[in-house]
Amino acid sequence: SPVWFMRQAGRWLPEYRELKTRYDFNTLVRTPALAAEVTLQPVRRFPLDAAILFSDILVVPEAMGQGYRFRDTGGIAMDFHLRDAAQIAALCETGVHERLDYMAQALRIARAELAGKTALLGFAGSPWTLATYMAGGGGEPGAARLRTLAAESPAAFETLMNKLALAVADCLRLQIENGADAVQIFDSWGFLCGERDYARLSLEWIRRVIAALPAGVPVIVFAKGMSAQAGAIVAAGATVLSVDHTCRLAELQARLPGPIALQGNLDPAVMESDTPALVREAVRAVLNNAAGIPGHIFNLGHGMPPAAKLENAEVLFETLGAG
Repeated sequence: SPVWFMRQAGRWLPEYRELKTRYDFNTLVRTPALAAEVTLQPVRRFPLDAAILFSDILVVPEAMGQGYRFRDTGGIAMDFHLRDAAQIAALCETGVHERLDYMAQALRIARAELAGKTALLGFAGSPWTLATYMAGGGGEPGAARLRTLAAESPAAFETLMNKLALAVADCLRLQIENGADAVQIFDSWGFLCGERDYARLSLEWIRRVIAALPAGVPVIVFAKGMSAQAGAIVAAGATVLSVDHTCRLAELQARLPGPIALQGNLDPAVMESDTPALVREAVRAVLNNAAGIPGHIFNLGHGMPPAAKLENAEVLFETLGAG
């Protein structure tokens, strides 16, 4: 099976942490040579089948006029939170391509070093997930404000989501044009829509993003906690479903209307274990459950945790290599 980590593959490596002693996160993202370096660090150390661009989903809101930073104490701080229709109207969804030129440069640098031997992946947040950060810093506070906005001011909500869909599609097209072999859409907070409203509040806007991308480019969609919506996500245009560790791949595949590649779904928590044997056991369990699924992509069931241990990654790849 192809092997690569869903995201944050490099952020826990010693070589990345050394760079972080000299540069803050935003500088690493916005400096093409540094972003390319972090993109390539995991594939230099491990036998990965793809490199994933080092960036952040919040570069899209930033390009629209709403900046962000990471607090020294942890967590994300947006420059402001959206509160009214006037702030939404002021967001600029055009020109995102030009304002993210540093991303294009990083992709071209990484692509040249990979020399066609390793795939290169781009990514963006879904419109709904980005909007949760823009409205309230992400998570439940942001989602609650969005649900209220959608109920009380549906026109303002639609304006916001349409702007985000256009901007996300622009960002992903930039990635494809500059060397990304496939792109991923992360709907990390989609489950906060609720099952009843997921299609209206989030999935419709993912569908619009995918429809605006070039035909034939694989689009991977990860919707945390939404395996019950797998069929609808495929119908929205996903060519690969990335799933978290809370579902069983074989059971999910059996519910789908036809064959589709599945990505996942090792519990990221095992990478923090003090017992490498647990990693080996967990990897084998995923492989056994995915046996017979065409096009399975082994991956974590979410991002690599910051406290992941290097020896656990080594055991992971040893186990995968042994079949």
